[in-house]
Amino acid sequence: MNTASWGSTGRFGLARYVMAAALARTADGGAVVAIVLLVTTQGGGGSLAGLLAACITAPHLLGPFVARRIDLADDGRKVIAFACVLYSFALAAAVLSYGHTPAILTGLLLSISGCCGPLLTGGISSRLPAIAGSDQHSQRRAQGWDVATYGVGGTVGPSIVAAVSSWASPGLAAFCLAVAAFCAAWLVMRLPYSAPEHGGDVQSVPSAWSTIALMVKDGPLRRTLYMTMLVAFSMAALPITAVHMTTLMGTPAASAGAMTAAYGIGNLTGSIGVMLRPLRGSPDHLMSVLALCVMAGLFAVMVSPTLFIAIATFWVAGIINAFFFAATLAARTEYAPTKGRGQVFLWVAAMKITAGSAGTAAAGAMTDWDVRIPLMVGIGLIGCAVALSFVERCMERSGAA
Repeated sequence: MNTASWGSTGRFGLARYVMAAALARTADGGAVVAIVLLVTTQGGGGSLAGLLAACITAPHLLGPFVARRIDLADDGRKVIAFACVLYSFALAAAVLSYGHTPAILTGLLLSISGCCGPLLTGGISSRLPAIAGSDQHSQRRAQGWDVATYGVGGTVGPSIVAAVSSWASPGLAAFCLAVAAFCAAWLVMRLPYSAPEHGGDVQSVPSAWSTIALMVKDGPLRRTLYMTMLVAFSMAALPITAVHMTTLMGTPAASAGAMTAAYGIGNLTGSIGVMLRPLRGSPDHLMSVLALCVMAGLFAVMVSPTLFIAIATFWVAGIINAFFFAATLAARTEYAPTKGRGQVFLWVAAMKITAGSAGTAAAGAMTDWDVRIPLMVGIGLIGCAVALSFVERCMERSGAA
């Protein structure tokens, strides 16, 4: 798609993309909260709530294997739209089944939704390069919008669930999410069509294992993967840290909500910043530089002496994370092989979700010793990743010379 054609149709395509992505990610972002509330408000134990929540999150790891359908399809929109519809019906059926059928059936239905989840996140992102325009400036500005939809999904989804649950019931909240996913399917099918990269030769599309092997061997893609994972692991500690910081600062426990909200607002602020001033330069180099900034943000949070300063540092950390995320989206777009782009997007997305879950669990365990330990570990891990990325690039340049 050339720049001229983008000028006439791309803005409308991008608007539809933003609406579709925001709806889909709102559904995916709020589903876990809805299921936990559904179980606990109906007398279920915490272990059952956690198990059913895992049924919708754990299958995200299967996303990269499902993603190959996007690269194989003559119209990738149909694959993503079908996933949105299936997610919608499976989630609604799971809610209807809970308490009336064995829990294993509810878990199975939630697992179906979970398998579709990656297509609602990384899968939709794989459509953006064909919509945003051919020039780098337009691509990176559009990636700012994409980052914003993730922020909306992560904040609006749980907020809708909390509001509807308090007003009516968690079940109705989950149905609202199902409707959002269904509407996303309608919008996805109205995105601009882009011809498949395989050009009719489906044998040229790499397998899932071939794609991950390529990501391990290819320097920029390898760095995209491990830096995304380690930053996600480290940033996942912030909500847990916020709760324990209130005790150290002698503030009410509810203050943790202000800090986490500031982080979410920072993410949205950063995404607006990327829209207004798109990133420039090599995504590979940008990830390393911005990861250093993430380290600085975590350190600032760790040494915050007062609640006001803590809220400010959480906000700044959110801004930096948005810029880093935009750099990883640019890296996936520019370094992924065209015939395996969908799989690369979902591999990175799946590993990011997994790393974030592991980071949350690890932070919960480490804060029992000291609230600063998760942040110190995160700073150390990101520092190692940045150092490794610089060493790798130096070796690659010397080898090329």
